[in-house]
Amino acid sequence: MEKDFDKWNNKKKKINSTKQKFYVKQREIWSVNMWKNVWFEEDWKWDDFERPVLVLKKIWIMYLCVSMTTQWKNNDFYYKLQDTEELSFIILSQAKLFDLKRFHYKIRTVAKNEFLEVQKRLKTLWF
Repeated sequence: MEKDFDKWNNKKKKINSTKQKFYVKQREIWSVNMWKNVWFEEDWKWDDFERPVLVLKKIWIMYLCVSMTTQWKNNDFYYKLQDTEELSFIILSQAKLFDLKRFHYKIRTVAKNEFLEVQKRLKTLWF
């Protein structure tokens, strides 16, 4: 599949020129702008280069997040959120830093006990 770099570059210019007037907090699920990645990295999912992510932590002016999906894979890299009616899985292997300018809108907040479980699984996987 051919990548449309011009379309993404136009979107990126808009993103870069915006001034965000909201706060992002740990445990929140947000729609963020991301582009087509390589190999096993998660790509954008929705129209307009967006994908849902779970915010893990603020690091200076960046946010450490993990990508989400509705597609289940039976391995240690996926965790199903229990506090939702729809199928929602955290891709534990897809942690990335995002600038605030990439955040588009808040979707919801994950329950504290669910977030603690995600943190526990991330620690087991990564460390």
